[in-house]
Amino acid sequence: MEILRIVRLSFDESKTNEFIDIFQSTKSQIRSFEGCTHLELMKDLNYPNVFYTYSKWVSDDALEAYRNSSLFKETWSKTKLLFNAKASAYSLIHALVP
Repeated sequence: MEILRIVRLSFDESKTNEFIDIFQSTKSQIRSFEGCTHLELMKDLNYPNVFYTYSKWVSDDALEAYRNSSLFKETWSKTKLLFNAKASAYSLIHALVP
């Protein structure tokens, strides 16, 4: 079952470029991580310091493997230093509604 992962990230305004640099330097590695089928970065329309990562994973196990990887731990440790609020994350699946 494919997992859609959305993570909301709010940064100090002076730190947004630093975050974009981190994302730019790791996006290829994340996209090529086993089980990741899609990754993109989005910016909030009304709040220029708020970003969302939108990713798709082949399964919850694949997402958890990434979250337990050294790539995630290194990237997250750099990213969380830039926050001005706690991040929020959502793991979603398609609802089977007729």
